[in-house]
Amino acid sequence: MKISISGIRGIFGQDLTIKEIARFTRTFGSYLNDNYDKKKCVIARDSRPSGKLINDVVIGCLLEQGISVYDLGVAPTPVLFRESRMYSGGLMVTASHNPLPWNGLKMLINGRGLFEEDLERLLKTQIHDHVKMGQYFEIDPHYMSDILTHLPPLKQSNPNFKAGIDFGGGAACGYGNQLLDLYHIKYLGINDKVGFSSRGPDPTSDPLVDLCSLVKVNKLNFGFAFDPDGDRLVLVNRDGFKLNPDLTLLFCIASVINNNKYKKFTISLDTSLSIEKYVIEHGGQIFFSKVGESNVIKRMHETGSESGGEGSSGGFIMPGFNSCRDGLLASVLISSLNKELVDECIFLSSRLKQIRTKYPIDAKTDKEILFDKILSVLKPSSSEIISTDGLKFIIDENSWILIRISNTEHVIRMSLESTSDDADSLYKSFYTKIVDVYEKSK
Repeated sequence: MKISISGIRGIFGQDLTIKEIARFTRTFGSYLNDNYDKKKCVIARDSRPSGKLINDVVIGCLLEQGISVYDLGVAPTPVLFRESRMYSGGLMVTASHNPLPWNGLKMLINGRGLFEEDLERLLKTQIHDHVKMGQYFEIDPHYMSDILTHLPPLKQSNPNFKAGIDFGGGAACGYGNQLLDLYHIKYLGINDKVGFSSRGPDPTSDPLVDLCSLVKVNKLNFGFAFDPDGDRLVLVNRDGFKLNPDLTLLFCIASVINNNKYKKFTISLDTSLSIEKYVIEHGGQIFFSKVGESNVIKRMHETGSESGGEGSSGGFIMPGFNSCRDGLLASVLISSLNKELVDECIFLSSRLKQIRTKYPIDAKTDKEILFDKILSVLKPSSSEIISTDGLKFIIDENSWILIRISNTEHVIRMSLESTSDDADSLYKSFYTKIVDVYEKSK
């Protein structure tokens, strides 16, 4: 089981047991009791098979701790985050993009995810004895009315615009439909029944064959693919080719630069250089954060950034509206782009190639020793080393590699970017060296 600012995650029935779910939920309930006057928590879940059972355990444990529970049922993570601004806490039953046997708990306070210092305090919290039972309510969210207020419909630059939507059988089913209807965006949908999908849960790694075919055959402008909890969005272009997830973020940033005149942006260290280049070319400032949604949000608060996100996950964040990756919001922004902006972003992105992979490691691996060895092997190949989050080696003005331990799995994550001509050879060289270091250190 992984414990991080992203929440707790594991394979349900193996390392993520009912006992662990109950323990962490009770701990979170006690944390809310210790730190907030209002004993209220809003909850939701994605479409995973184990979600309903876990949700019932969560409800019982929070009520036992005297916390009143406001249940959204199956709802996207961005919907829960937006709603949680009205409550002391929030709790999402999800494992995001992880395989379906996985599940987890994502904990929210003050309308945002936990920062590292919050997680540290939470894990030290003592579970209270039962004193008074909380109350239970089923509620409807305010997300749709809120987004219309925050982002009034723009005049559609292309009245014939039509998108293909792959809901992935996830929590975006129903919500995505309603949102696109509100903004008068025409679309064709697939995998739009909760719990049923022809593809895997992670749109960043799945080839999205059915969506690519839908877009190409029907001559649609874009294809949008959601993950099970609706915070990630991956795109397919009008020719039926899947685009890299960084383009989701680039398109959204292009939208808010041109329509909202935003100037300050925070992106995670594993995000494409194309986004940094676009922001600077348009007179903006760019800041960097550790990888992880909460880390990006924290850095946004520190720098006064108006938007940003994580390119690697197709995750756009606009903190003035929502303190999380919001695939629903991203779909609206991208649908409003004119052809000139789309072409500009695609051209900028096409000059660079990103390769992202992971390598399994033992949970007991001494990370400090491992990274010291990786540093000594790769340092001669780099012009600069950034150690904010793992190790990022700057190779030249268009090339870098980031090696870090995952927040959500027992793996080393490797992200590399370079020119289209050099990326593959660089990746092969660095990947071989990193795996060799790990295998020899076991």
